[in-house]
Amino acid sequence: MRIQNGILVTIEHGRYESGYVDFENGLITAFGDMSEAAPYCGEIYDAQGGYIMPGLIDAHTHIGISEEGLRWEGEDCNETTDPVTPDMRVVDGFNPFDIAIPKARRAGITSAVVSPGSTNVIGGQAAFVKLTSDADVERMVVKAPCAIKCATGENPKRNFGESKGRSPMTRMGTAAIFRRTMINARRYMEKKDAGEDVFDPAYDALIPLLKREIPAHIHAHRADDILTALRLAREFDIRCSTIHTTGGSKVVNEIASSGILPIVGPCIGPAGKPETVGGTLAMCALFEAAGVEFALATDHDVVALWLLPYLAGVAVREGLSEEAAFRAITINGARAAGVDNRVGSISKGKDADIVVFSGHPFHYLTKVQAVFINGKQED
Repeated sequence: MRIQNGILVTIEHGRYESGYVDFENGLITAFGDMSEAAPYCGEIYDAQGGYIMPGLIDAHTHIGISEEGLRWEGEDCNETTDPVTPDMRVVDGFNPFDIAIPKARRAGITSAVVSPGSTNVIGGQAAFVKLTSDADVERMVVKAPCAIKCATGENPKRNFGESKGRSPMTRMGTAAIFRRTMINARRYMEKKDAGEDVFDPAYDALIPLLKREIPAHIHAHRADDILTALRLAREFDIRCSTIHTTGGSKVVNEIASSGILPIVGPCIGPAGKPETVGGTLAMCALFEAAGVEFALATDHDVVALWLLPYLAGVAVREGLSEEAAFRAITINGARAAGVDNRVGSISKGKDADIVVFSGHPFHYLTKVQAVFINGKQED
């Protein structure tokens, strides 16, 4: 199939004012300027001057596990019985029939990281999921686990501490639990690698993290909590992204020198707790000026996933370049999950996850004209 006659934003390979994309068997086979396109006799979709882009990606959500329109019945985001649950797999709580999924897809979001919540110091295994209409979890998943979800700050304190009479009650306790768990997991890994007959599913789940095969996604709002996340990552030589990064404008240089890819957002709407007071997407421009690549996130269901392009537009209004905003909702979300070889840009051999917008993707009057996931046009 060919999509043609649109403004093609490839993300990694430039922009074409009149471009095309070819794909077959679910993979992109060619793209470029219409003036250089080879003759084509297959099915054609005419973009009619709209924007052709890779499907949008949200780097941190709870879609499918904090279900829209439900109360406790659809709330499977936090296992509040223990502050350390790394063996919890988000795919086991994910509902592919969540009504938020088609809403997001119709807004041009084709993939999302689905993550456990931030109640626990170590909460479980996140997954990178395509938001298809297939409704088969195993076929929707691209990578699981794609990260281990962790948390600093108020949430572990609030959910354990005095309410449950157990640690963590303080930020010190949260960091100590993380350290203790990682030290024990490292010892466990060494014994297992030495051939000893040991098995613990919780420590086993942390081996890919210790071996730097997947990152930690560490919930951190306040600037001091961001620094704690960076410090813990250095101590155990693990890859990480900070989630939300609300106070990031105070520690831009530290984030830049760490080399991490922070995940920012949502930072719109009323502050829900003291940690989020003063949060603003203006920090995105500060990150760009410091050379920090970052991804944007709605934290669905905190902000509806279909509003992801709006977050990018607000960041541009606050000083971010359009190019950086496009990266923040495509390739950088893929990088944060370790799936940028599959999605996030218009590139030969990548999955044909492509969206056609009627106009500029950040404009409030723009509509999504067509959504393709794995080369299949979705509703």
